[in-house]
Amino acid sequence: MATPEDIQVKELDKRASGQAFEVILNPSSQEARGDFPLSTPKKKDLSLEEIQRKLEAAEERRKSHEAEVLKHLADKREHEKEVQQKAMEESSNFSKMAEEKLNQKMEANKENRTARMQAMNDKFKEKDKKLEEVRRNKENKDEEEN
Repeated sequence: MATPEDIQVKELDKRASGQAFEVILNPSSQEARGDFPLSTPKKKDLSLEEIQRKLEAAEERRKSHEAEVLKHLADKREHEKEVQQKAMEESSNFSKMAEEKLNQKMEANKENRTARMQAMNDKFKEKDKKLEEVRRNKENKDEEEN
């Protein structure tokens, strides 16, 4: 811990909003420093069996990770296939529905056209009957006049 003799305070700025100070610590003496080791503790020597065991464990972790990645990719591919299959089914269903609707509209148009044509034919037959009647009446009048 620093003693008051080791601390020097310098006033930097005085404002209405507050004051600013700079605190300077004097370098501490060698006695105040704790005993810290300069180098890291040495690791114990590993035996060949321990190294081999660690390598095998690392290899197992790598294989396990690789298996997980492959499984994830296989699941992803399977999901993509399912999505494509569903999209194809929906497209096929849409096409069938559109074709059915088009056929229904075409059938309705054909029926409407046939009905209009029949109505026009009936109307023309009525007009032909009236014309024929008018002709007969005219011929009868002409014969009566002569």
